[in-house]
Amino acid sequence: MNKKIAVLGGGSFGTVLANLSASNGFETSLWVRDTEQALRINAEGTNTTYHPELKLSDKIIASESLEQCISGADLILVATPSAIFENIVKRLKPLVKDNMHIVSCTKAIAKNPMRTMTEIISHELETVIGDQFGVLSGPNLAKEIANEKVAGSVIASLNSELKALIKNALESEKFKIYESADVKGVEYAGALKNIYAICCGIGDKLDVGENAIGLIITRSMTEMSKFAVHKGANPITFLGLAGMGDLVATCTSKLSRNFSLGRRLAKGDSLEEAKAAIGQVAEGVRTLEVIYEEANKNNLPMPLVNALHKIVFENANPNILMDDLISHPDHLDVEFAGGIGNE
Repeated sequence: MNKKIAVLGGGSFGTVLANLSASNGFETSLWVRDTEQALRINAEGTNTTYHPELKLSDKIIASESLEQCISGADLILVATPSAIFENIVKRLKPLVKDNMHIVSCTKAIAKNPMRTMTEIISHELETVIGDQFGVLSGPNLAKEIANEKVAGSVIASLNSELKALIKNALESEKFKIYESADVKGVEYAGALKNIYAICCGIGDKLDVGENAIGLIITRSMTEMSKFAVHKGANPITFLGLAGMGDLVATCTSKLSRNFSLGRRLAKGDSLEEAKAAIGQVAEGVRTLEVIYEEANKNNLPMPLVNALHKIVFENANPNILMDDLISHPDHLDVEFAGGIGNE
């Protein structure tokens, strides 16, 4: 029996995911919020807002109706901005069936209460779908995938059927998917690295040098993994594609929204000016607020997070990023792997 894939979110990544699925022969529906956008995708076979150069498979059917989009779906990929993620999942509650599998493709942490995207899915839908949920994350710059550059991603779930389904739906000659059971680790890695991409964007614009960028990236890895272990994740996950792979790609690419945001902040733009110039959601700002509060509440040393919070929300001079990092009393190099390197 043919499987149906539903992708929720007609942004840059959602569009690419839908095209991968449809190109693999799956019946694919793409939920978008704008009726005109849906009509244009169906009529012209392009998403002119995000990937005007990408010819979409004719197997993609775009719709503004959430109910119509997920009807009969075996796999639902949620690729919406975090600001509407919880609302979308709540709208799914009366619509999902017990045979459906749901995967978060949104790299963010919710606030009040602090929850990952899969924790929102589990909280709202576990009575219906059980463990049939997971997260897809990795160095997945959508423009490169759209241009058929080689890329990889990680599907993290406790459900083996879900992992097989998503690999069948999305893998191609140029897109490889690896498996993990560490849902928390993969999810925190994807969300947290957006913070540090902003830091690297600031460093890049300030011309701190390649050595300093290497310092920022490795200290970012330390902060990320220590925070995630605090939340129950496996630190080894951060050495893989969803951790180091995504961190390096996002912290060095001008295709990254968060990296670009950092460059604009260092140039002197206000936060609102920087966000407007980018024109798409940079999740690192929302995640920064959440992580800053949690780290300070639990006395977790995160000098890069603290410095970036001053820059973004307190109008501090961007030069404090390197000053605060160098002056911090940290003296150990590798200290994120559950104590390894502490001797």
